[in-house]
Amino acid sequence: MQRFSGAWLYAALALVVVGCGKKAPPPETLPSVVIANPLKQQVTDWDDYAGRFEAVDMVEVRPRVSGQLASVNFTDGQSVAKGQLLFTIDPRPFAAALAQARAQVAKAEASLTNAETEAKRAETLLAARAISQAEAEARTASRLTAAADLAAARAAVDTAALNLSFTRVVAPLSGRVSDRRLAAGNLVTADQSLLTTIVTQSPIRFVFDAPESALLKYQREAGQRTGNPVEIRLQDETAYRWKGRIDFVDNAVDRGSGTIRGRAVVQNPDGFLAPGMFGHMRRLASTPVEQLMIPDQAVVNDQTRQVAYVVGTDGVVGQRTIEVGRLIDGMRVIRAGLAPTDRVIISGVQRARPGKKVDAKLGPISAFPSGVSRGEDGKIELPPGGPR
Repeated sequence: MQRFSGAWLYAALALVVVGCGKKAPPPETLPSVVIANPLKQQVTDWDDYAGRFEAVDMVEVRPRVSGQLASVNFTDGQSVAKGQLLFTIDPRPFAAALAQARAQVAKAEASLTNAETEAKRAETLLAARAISQAEAEARTASRLTAAADLAAARAAVDTAALNLSFTRVVAPLSGRVSDRRLAAGNLVTADQSLLTTIVTQSPIRFVFDAPESALLKYQREAGQRTGNPVEIRLQDETAYRWKGRIDFVDNAVDRGSGTIRGRAVVQNPDGFLAPGMFGHMRRLASTPVEQLMIPDQAVVNDQTRQVAYVVGTDGVVGQRTIEVGRLIDGMRVIRAGLAPTDRVIISGVQRARPGKKVDAKLGPISAFPSGVSRGEDGKIELPPGGPR
């Protein structure tokens, strides 16, 4: 009986020991990522510059004569043609001055006729020795003086007529007019009072500053600084839809900034572009060359640098510091830092950690391997069912 009880005691103790033992840990689950080799493609590189649009010509409209503003003959902001009437200055004082000048012409003509008659009579009397030589010369001088007075009177008529025409303030060029600065009834001063401004609309200029290094590169590669095609986009645009050509590069580099001013001419037939608008311009930097490209979402911003995660043959994640170029349809140009054989993580980047192993699966390289893309308005779009 005692032997039987001892056996059961040992069995119970064995069960307790087994029950208190630790369970075996489950196998580690590695994070899943998608990898691919960088895409090789012929790429035309561009240099990007920021700048503003400026009118080719801009005119400040000021009166040529002083007087009272009689009327305003345009609507603020409208397009005007060269020679179109904009303002009218009260013409009555100038019309009276013109009439007075014409009367002086008539008077001078009469004086000249009389002086010529006296000069001819003096010649006859001098031949008959009826007058002295001095008196004949005096009558000849009087005729010359009357002729000069007539010329002066006619010049005064021209001046008065010109001043009368200046009471009609017309557009000196075709373009878009600003708002009126003065209303009818105000007194204006010749060559001082600003009435409005006019700017030309098409073509329009895009002014930018380029670094000295870019200027040297263009000169060595092309030997020509002007005539190069450029593309421009506005602040709210994603596509470079405005086309133009560089027509001017300044003759000196700014000592303070180390940049040189350039200018491109852009056609603006519908007048959409306005002086002062901000834009981004890109200019052809080189001939097409083969470069590596990876999805833009595979580029990781690491404080002051940009990196890409790669997976080795042992499944361990590594990182490469890269130099990126421009973005082309969701694919980022890689100028340096990657090799064609590198296995770059293109999806699941957020789950990868340098020095840790991952479950890497080979996949096709595309601009949006995770299914997240951006629409034409720049907003993030997700595929049906959410990101993959």
